[in-house]
Amino acid sequence: MSVRRDGIIKRTLIHLILIVSAIIAVYPALRVFGISIRPDDILYSTSLEIIPDGATFSAYMQLIFEEPFLIWLKNSLIVSFFTVVLGVTLAATAGYAFAKKRFPGRKPGLIFFLIVQMFPSTMLLLPMFLLLRKINLTNSHLGLIIAYTTFVLPLCVWQMRGYYETIPDTLEEAALVDGLNQFQAFYKVILPLASPGLVITALFSFMSSWNEIMIAKALMQDPDMYTLPRGILNLSSRFNTEWSTFAAGSIMIMIPVVIMFLILSSYLVGGLTLGSVKG
Repeated sequence: MSVRRDGIIKRTLIHLILIVSAIIAVYPALRVFGISIRPDDILYSTSLEIIPDGATFSAYMQLIFEEPFLIWLKNSLIVSFFTVVLGVTLAATAGYAFAKKRFPGRKPGLIFFLIVQMFPSTMLLLPMFLLLRKINLTNSHLGLIIAYTTFVLPLCVWQMRGYYETIPDTLEEAALVDGLNQFQAFYKVILPLASPGLVITALFSFMSSWNEIMIAKALMQDPDMYTLPRGILNLSSRFNTEWSTFAAGSIMIMIPVVIMFLILSSYLVGGLTLGSVKG
C-alpha cells in the first residue's frame, strides 16, 4: 500500500513540476500576445491581464498592410528554405562520412567542428562580413544563406554522425551484397533509416535562420532585403517604438516555428535521443 502511495506522490510531483515549467515557458509568449492586442490608450499599462479590455488586432493589420511585412516574410522563407536544404544536404553526407568511413584527419575534423562551436557568433561576425563583402555577397540572399549554413553546420554534422552510428553496418553491407553501389546503399537504405535525424537537422537549421537577427542586421542594409527579424527590429527607433506592432511581429515570427514543432513532434524525441548515442 505504501509503495502505491509513494508512486502516486511521485507522479503528482512530476506533473506539478511539468505544469509549473510549462507555465514559466508559455507565460512570456502570452504576455507578448496581450501587448499586441492592447488598444493604444492602455498600451503602457502595467496590468497583468492577458486579454485586455477593448482588445484589438489593429497592430496585426498595421503590420501586414502598412509595413512591408510580406516582403520580409518572402525573404525569410527564401533564406530559411535554402539554409535547410544546404544544411541538411551537407550534414547528411558529412555526418555519414565521419560515422562510417575511416580517413586521414577524421578525428581532427570532428574536434575542429567542436572548436568552432566554442567561439561566440559575435566573434566570427566580422571576418564573415569582410569575406562576404570581398566577394560581393553582402545585402544578398545567397550571402545570408552561406553565413547561416556555416554557423549551423558543425552541430548538424555531429547530430547526424551520432544518428548514423546507431545504424548497424550490416545493413549497408547487405545492400552492397545485393548489388547496390555505395551511393545507392546510402541513398536507398541508410538515408531513409536516418529520417528522424534529418528532421531534427532540418528543424534546427530552420530555427537558426528564421529567428536570427545579428547576422541579418550586419549583412542586410537594403530594406527590400530584410528578413522578418530584421524588419521587425526596424520598427523600433531611438525615440519611438511601436510596441503593439513590435509584439505582433514577434508573435507572427513565432507561429511557423510552433507549427513545425507540432507537426514534427513525433520525430523530435527519437531523433534527439538516438542522435546523442555515442558510437
